Amino acid sequence: MENLLYWTALVAVAVNALTGVLDAGRQRMDLVGAVMVGTATALGGGTVRDVLIDRKVFWIADQTYLLVAIATTLVVFFAVRGMKLPPRLFLIPDAVGLALFTITGTQVALEWQAPWLVASLLGVITGVVGGVLRDVLCNEVPLIFQRGELYASAAWAGALTLLGLQALGISPVIAAWAGMAVVLGARLLAMAFRITLPTYSERQ
Repeated sequence: MENLLYWTALVAVAVNALTGVLDAGRQRMDLVGAVMVGTATALGGGTVRDVLIDRKVFWIADQTYLLVAIATTLVVFFAVRGMKLPPRLFLIPDAVGLALFTITGTQVALEWQAPWLVASLLGVITGVVGGVLRDVLCNEVPLIFQRGELYASAAWAGALTLLGLQALGISPVIAAWAGMAVVLGARLLAMAFRITLPTYSERQ
């Protein structure tokens, strides 16, 4: 399980960094701006999680995460610079990053003896905060706050799936893969079929 968590987190860092660079590119940012946005997107959620549970911040404890974030932003920046990209292209890797970070965040919280409800919410925080930072730095309304397809609720469903399966005695590795599949599947289906939660409206 430790190996799965480590490599999943590294992939999540790279994927989130990619989404940050793509969004920064749509805003015509220069190299420094793209690196800042990509790195904040990649590391933000896990940083908030670690601060909340009083754990040494993961990219400070192991700078491999930081190196992967910076390297990914540089590679993507120079690879896509000058290309005309679809406006919503970043949403697919964003869904993948959401799934990966939600499950790793939930599992890390469990290992630090967080109660199940707290662990699930810390998983959601790990999954969504990087995207919030990306959108704020790009002067956009964060996806989580927009009236649109399932986002944080998809992450929470996946975190609860992980916790539920582990409570039933399912292997943590299988539970982790199942949780990631739920997050990714729910997010992609929501984008494809415009599945949304009820919104607040006042009676006229």
